[in-house]
Amino acid sequence: MRRFLERHRAVRCALGAGLLCSAAVQAQQISDEVVRIGVLSDMSGLYADTAGRGSVEAAKMAVADFGGQVLGKKIEVVSADHQNKADVGATHARTWFDRDGVDLIIDINNTAVAVAVNNLARERNKMVINTGGASDILSNEHCAPTAIHYTYDTYAMANGAVRGILAQGKKDWFILGVDYAFGKAMTANVTEFLKEGGGKVVGTTFHPLNASDFSSFLLQAQASKASVINLANATSDTVNTIKAAREFNITPKQMLVPNLMFINDVHALGLRHGQGMVLTTGFYWDRTDATRAWSRRFFEKMKKMPSMIHAGAYSAVTNYLKAVQATKSDDGATVARQLKQVPIEDFFSQNGKVREDGRMVHDMYLVQIKKPEESKYPWDYYKVLSTIPGDQAFRPLSKSSCKLVKAS
Repeated sequence: MRRFLERHRAVRCALGAGLLCSAAVQAQQISDEVVRIGVLSDMSGLYADTAGRGSVEAAKMAVADFGGQVLGKKIEVVSADHQNKADVGATHARTWFDRDGVDLIIDINNTAVAVAVNNLARERNKMVINTGGASDILSNEHCAPTAIHYTYDTYAMANGAVRGILAQGKKDWFILGVDYAFGKAMTANVTEFLKEGGGKVVGTTFHPLNASDFSSFLLQAQASKASVINLANATSDTVNTIKAAREFNITPKQMLVPNLMFINDVHALGLRHGQGMVLTTGFYWDRTDATRAWSRRFFEKMKKMPSMIHAGAYSAVTNYLKAVQATKSDDGATVARQLKQVPIEDFFSQNGKVREDGRMVHDMYLVQIKKPEESKYPWDYYKVLSTIPGDQAFRPLSKSSCKLVKAS
């Protein structure tokens, strides 16, 4: 009966006011009477600790805090493991979009998977809010009208770290990266900032994803005699590289600078090995009263403090649901336009805004890992050195290669 009335209303509207009125009615609907959110993440591999089940829980927390429904329609959260394989991730996304009525996909903490999902979202007018993937190509050559890159990216992570270390006079760098899209993008960003700041890359090497032995790569870095060994990898690869470097007695002779390191990595590494390292992050659980309040709720459920991916997932889902509520629609293009018109301000995002290229610009933080004696309680790991305003942290639109920007 309800659907009959809606169709009848649309017909009357078209007769009375033309096709524009009909389009407006069509936009003000929730497809399938349910808003479905898919969390596509690494659930079992090396990236699972910093995203994975924690991202699913963060999304569920956001839905529960929103009241479990929007516009009187139920909100559902589904999840899948992309296994760090682009074809697996694309298959899940295609099934969700084409068969299961998923309206939004979040997380996607693998750049190769994220590129595939962005392409599908573009074709199917579906929303993607990438809260886990790193490469800034997602809001440049692989941008899409319905895709938002939310939490961080390789440009912002490299930006803070490189500028901070160059200021110490360390100009010659050796880059040790992971051999896939993320590592290549991070290497390109680091190289760009070094050239701008008067530094230089004296050598580069790439290791396989989830490598078991870093000795040959570290020997190359050591032989280069570079002042800085820059790590363009992530999670357990970063932790294992640092541990191996300590065993080779590379530091403090050569400074180790991780470009992408999560608080979960610091927890696994330990302050004894991590102390003194400087890095950039989009979120720190112990920064404000608001971050502490949410993070303690997350800890009660997951028994660990949230990474920036987890906090970004909660924020993204919450702001997506607000946009659905405001537009009375889960149409991808409609919701994306709304998100690009409103500020993104919450415990995760300060001074946030979504640009036309899909980049969500917000403040980032330069932090230093504490010494063991400086840590006063569990997960007390960072000293916040400075706040990097979003307009300074992320790639400016003047340097964008996104076609959406050129067309605007």
